[in-house]
Amino acid sequence: MPLRNGLSEELNRQGNEHFARGLYTEAYTCYAKALECDRMTGDQRAMAATLGNLGNICAVSGRRESAQTYYQEVLELQKILGDEKGIGTTLGNLGNLRADAGEWDRARAYYLESLDLLTKTHDEAAKAVLFSDLGLVARENGQFDQAIQYYEHSLVLMRRLGNQGGVADAWRMIGRTFLLQKRYEDAIACCQTSQSIAERSRDELRTGGARYVLAQCYEDQGRLQEAADLLELVVHMDRKYQLPKLEENTNRLIQLRARLAETNPAPPYRESHA
Repeated sequence: MPLRNGLSEELNRQGNEHFARGLYTEAYTCYAKALECDRMTGDQRAMAATLGNLGNICAVSGRRESAQTYYQEVLELQKILGDEKGIGTTLGNLGNLRADAGEWDRARAYYLESLDLLTKTHDEAAKAVLFSDLGLVARENGQFDQAIQYYEHSLVLMRRLGNQGGVADAWRMIGRTFLLQKRYEDAIACCQTSQSIAERSRDELRTGGARYVLAQCYEDQGRLQEAADLLELVVHMDRKYQLPKLEENTNRLIQLRARLAETNPAPPYRESHA
C-alpha cells in the first residue's frame, strides 16, 4: 500500500512539472495514472488532490464539462473529509468555470459561497483572489461601483500579504473598470501605478498587461501615437512569450498605425531645383 501511495505522489509531482511547462497532455496522463493508484488504495485525501489536479488541467485546456465533473467529485470527497478550506477552493474553481463560460450569476453564487467558507478558515490569500473574481463578475454585469469595491478589498489584502503581483493586478483591474466608465484620467493613473509596481518587480507579463489597458485609454482619448508606442511594446512581449493575443494585438497595432498615417500624412514630394 505505501508503495502505491508513493507512486501516486510521484506521478502527481511529474504531472505538476508538465503542467508548469504547458505540457497539458503529459500532465493529464500522469494525473490519470495517479488517480488509478488512489482508487486502489482508497486514500480519499490523495484522491481529492489528484482529482483537483485533473480538474485544473481540464479547465486550462478548455474542457469545461470534464473539469466540472472532476471538481464535483472533489467536492463530495472534501465534504466527507470535513475539509472546509478545500471545499472553499473547489467552489472557487467551479466559479471560475462558470465565469469562463460567461455565466456570471452562477459564477457569483459559487464565489460568494467560497468566500463565506474561506472567511471562516482565515485564508487571506484565497480571499484576495476571490474578491478580484467577484470584481470581474460585477464589472461584466455593468455594476462598476461594486466592482471597484471588490477590487479595492483585493488590493488591501494583497498589500497586507506582500503580494506585489496581486497589488499590480488589482490596480490594473480598477483602471480597466474606470476605462469602461470613460473615467480616463483615473484609469490612466491606476494603470501607471500597476505598471510601475510590475516594472520594479521585473514582471514583464504584468507590465505588458498594464500597458495594454493604458494603450486603450490613450486610443479612446485620441492620443494615437502614445497608444501605438505602448501597443508596440505589448506586441513585442506577446511575440517573446507566444501569447494568445499576439495576432489580435498585431492587427490592432497595424490599424493604429494606419490611423496615424491618415492623421499625419507625409508631406508632398518636391523636386529640388538646386
